[in-house]
Amino acid sequence: MRQRIVISGRGGQGVLTLTRVVAEAAVAAGHEVITTETHGMAQRGGAVLSTVKVGPFHGPLIGPGEAEIGLFLHADNFPIHAHYLRPDAAAVVNGSGAPGADAVDADGLAAHVGQPRAANLALLGYAAGNGVLFAGPDLFEETIRTVTPAKHLEQSLAAFRAGVEASR
Repeated sequence: MRQRIVISGRGGQGVLTLTRVVAEAAVAAGHEVITTETHGMAQRGGAVLSTVKVGPFHGPLIGPGEAEIGLFLHADNFPIHAHYLRPDAAAVVNGSGAPGADAVDADGLAAHVGQPRAANLALLGYAAGNGVLFAGPDLFEETIRTVTPAKHLEQSLAAFRAGVEASR
């Protein structure tokens, strides 16, 4: 298993949380994992880029045209970070207007279940449900159970499950 994943969003959207869930799920599946995070622009509203390499890689960086998967928490970030994707990459974008990407209203899904700040998990659920990631929804749900504080767990799981359902 070798998979390079780019996670892009805006400060406050949960890019780093999403990165942690993806990385922890990969570890739980027995894969080697390397992550990188850009903290400098992570103030609310600034562009944030994070990468996850699943498999036997030697370095943390993903170069232009190398990522097999892109998870974009904000549609405006797609033109900014899409150059990291391979031509045949799977791209999942929150919102619309990203040519060549699979769009889902993750904000709406999360708001519908009462957890508007969990759009990151709704987007993850959609990607996992579509089968583009290294594991299916069950492993990611178990990881969410492991890393999410109890007071947010049920709503976080509801947002994730709403994403999985929307992928069907």
